Amino acid sequence: MSETGPVELADLDLVVAVQLSAVFLGDEIRRRLDRAGYPDLRHSHGYLLQHLLAGPVGVTELARRLAVSQQAVSKSAAELVSGGYLERRPAAHDQRARLLALTERGRQAVEAARQARAEITEELADGLGPERVQTTRDTLLAALHQLGAAPAIRTRSVRPPG
Repeated sequence: MSETGPVELADLDLVVAVQLSAVFLGDEIRRRLDRAGYPDLRHSHGYLLQHLLAGPVGVTELARRLAVSQQAVSKSAAELVSGGYLERRPAAHDQRARLLALTERGRQAVEAARQARAEITEELADGLGPERVQTTRDTLLAALHQLGAAPAIRTRSVRPPG
């Protein structure tokens, strides 16, 4: 492969192929969310939203879970509140404390993202064959296990990229 010339798919190593697949799949999900009426959601918002599926959580706790600053969480939360995906609620134990909670629009956006992923998986199975898609999934899951990623995935503590 030339350092300055075109890149051929066949020349990509495994890690680059997986990374580029994630980028292009993420872009496709983003396009589908745009069409579904969620044009202001970013990939990074999903990391925050997943922690609110079980119920309201405070900014400090979200920052701890995501291993990012409280300022980063506050910035994303403000965007999501502005878009109608989240609301701030008083904590039951301390009326001064505020928790972030999904709104109905937020739950609908999560469902739209799940639907987009399911559609893409189905389309890939239609084009590549269900066996190849299942084998790819099984291989990637085994790789995640071998890399020691299972605990972080299980606890939803995978850090947002960047």
